[in-house]
Amino acid sequence: MEGLQRCFVLHTRPYSETSLILDVFSEESGRVTVLSKGARRKRSNLKGTLQPFTPLFMKWSGRGSMPVLTHAEPISIGLPMRSYILYSAMYVNEVLARVLENDTPYPVLFLDYLNVLRELAQADNPEPALRRFELALLHHLGYGIDFLHCAGSGLPVEDTMTYNYREQRGFIASMVKGQLSFTGSQLKAIAARHFETPDQLRAAKRFTRIALKPYLGGKPLKSRELFIPRGRSTGK
Repeated sequence: MEGLQRCFVLHTRPYSETSLILDVFSEESGRVTVLSKGARRKRSNLKGTLQPFTPLFMKWSGRGSMPVLTHAEPISIGLPMRSYILYSAMYVNEVLARVLENDTPYPVLFLDYLNVLRELAQADNPEPALRRFELALLHHLGYGIDFLHCAGSGLPVEDTMTYNYREQRGFIASMVKGQLSFTGSQLKAIAARHFETPDQLRAAKRFTRIALKPYLGGKPLKSRELFIPRGRSTGK
């Protein structure tokens, strides 16, 4: 790799007695796993730098499965993720680390990620920001569904009609209601990524969970297992 890249650390884990393995999301290279030698030493100049939600300039070298970090410096201070909002931000990081293939560039998704962190840092309710990011992520993964037309008839969806989701097909008008059922009004809100009511948010959350499940696999998300303070929602 040549030159510095804008990056965020998604996750870190110890390696040997003094080093760290970093899952990094970079603007130009996508998700990359790099080794930071000596980062855990007491006198390391990287202590406090390699933290999630801190925009960084980073550089690494070497080929193969584990390039070595050669430079890291903060671009600005970390985005503040207070109390319950922190769990939502951790969820975003975990989803990216799980679904993105290594060394596949997603420059526009990187900007979507930066935007969701900014929104979360200012949010009282994290759910609208999370739903918009999940829908953007699905788009960048190549998930293409028409929310505005019935897959059976091709007609525009109607607000009060019920539509059942069919994987790889879309939404089909139906009189049967269940976990895979959505109203036309809900589908229009999901398509616009604009949620005005709690019902629209709940529907968007239900849809993104259904759509992301094949990408996430059967292993539970650790961020969903964390404690959720009473009366608050992480939005996950």
